Amino acid sequence: MQQFDNGVRADEISGVEWVKSRRSNQSGNCVETAKLPDGGVAIRNSRDPQGPALVYTRDEIVAFIGGAKDGDFDFLTA
Repeated sequence: MQQFDNGVRADEISGVEWVKSRRSNQSGNCVETAKLPDGGVAIRNSRDPQGPALVYTRDEIVAFIGGAKDGDFDFLTA
């Protein structure tokens, strides 16, 4: 199974579907995510699809999403 490191060029991650939030706006200010074959998640900026992707393990993403749901990061949008 192919492993990906943080900062890998997003266009080097093949065979995945990049998805953006329904909350994304028309101006292209979007974050896109892709589920990796090992269960991890890659995240990229939609304005730079060939740019770097941050890669997280499944456990890291579960912790982050749980924190977001709990309001741990609400200060970022206040």
